[in-house]
Amino acid sequence: MKQNGNFLLQGPRGRRLCLEIAKELDPDLYGFAWLLTNDLEPATGASHVLVPSSFDDSHGSSFKSVPEDPSTQQLADAIASLDLTNIDDFLVQSSLELSVSSAMYWQPPDGDDVLARLAAIQVALVPIAEHIIVSSGTRWWSEPRQKRQWGIESRSADDPAPLPRNPQQTLRQWGKTERSEEQLAARQRPRDPHANWSGTWWSIPRGLIQTVGQMPAGLDLIEDSFGYDQAVAIPVRGIGKTLEICTAEDWISLCRSFPLEVTASRRHDWFNTTGRDGRWVIPDWEQVATQWDAVHLTVMGYLNAATRTLQIDTDTASVIAGWDPDSTIWLTDLAREWEGPRQVWNRTNDTWILAP
Repeated sequence: MKQNGNFLLQGPRGRRLCLEIAKELDPDLYGFAWLLTNDLEPATGASHVLVPSSFDDSHGSSFKSVPEDPSTQQLADAIASLDLTNIDDFLVQSSLELSVSSAMYWQPPDGDDVLARLAAIQVALVPIAEHIIVSSGTRWWSEPRQKRQWGIESRSADDPAPLPRNPQQTLRQWGKTERSEEQLAARQRPRDPHANWSGTWWSIPRGLIQTVGQMPAGLDLIEDSFGYDQAVAIPVRGIGKTLEICTAEDWISLCRSFPLEVTASRRHDWFNTTGRDGRWVIPDWEQVATQWDAVHLTVMGYLNAATRTLQIDTDTASVIAGWDPDSTIWLTDLAREWEGPRQVWNRTNDTWILAP
């Protein structure tokens, strides 16, 4: 499906990607954003104090062109005037990593996410989004699951433990736990979505084989990462039917076909994330496994759909949360560690190096 820039800007993660690119193209925009988000940061309620010298060292900007009290339109005009010829694959990848790492589902969006969803800023970001869409370096963002996959484990290189097996048992236990938590939450947790309460916020099962198709890119495209500095990449191959989540509509269709009620258990966290109070569902992954062997979330699907309200019907919605871009979850026992050595990666100065 051919996409345009507006498709990318429909999602918080896509908008954040474009805003991060804009700030890197003109370091003065860090000052704009810093000052404007002073009134847009709902998570802490704290005011920012701008110290230009702290930005001078990291971004090489004196902020001479930043007004003392900038308006949203002034920032939009500055973004619209950017020279986009300096956008390269490295800048796009690093900005994608920042967008993924800033995804949060247990508190309100941060100031930059709020800033990026303002109408004037979205209009200004359209040329950047269009540039990304047509770039040859982002072509893989829309591609289906690749045959060659890698399972990423934050373990010692000397740990020979195999990949998890018996997904049917894992999914049965997952379904039992989800339903139990939902029933308990309905009895014990406050109905007021503003209540200070947090719990399970992710949308996919844990404990299954989960793989990525791009290395080392996949090492940094992880939501809620623990920031580990060593990882083992295990070669994986799998067969069977793979469902591709390329758009918000793909997720909506999946939830309509296999809905699992999670209103009470997700109410407070997802209200913080989206501002919506209502019924919530996620896919019943145990039932999904009766029709699909694996489900792959493309990078473009993630940027379009993650972190936002996805309306399932008139009174029910869902959120894609805790699912990394370009990752595949394996629902049946058709994925295996493949021939070839495991790769050991070490991060030094924010760069992943493949160990010899």
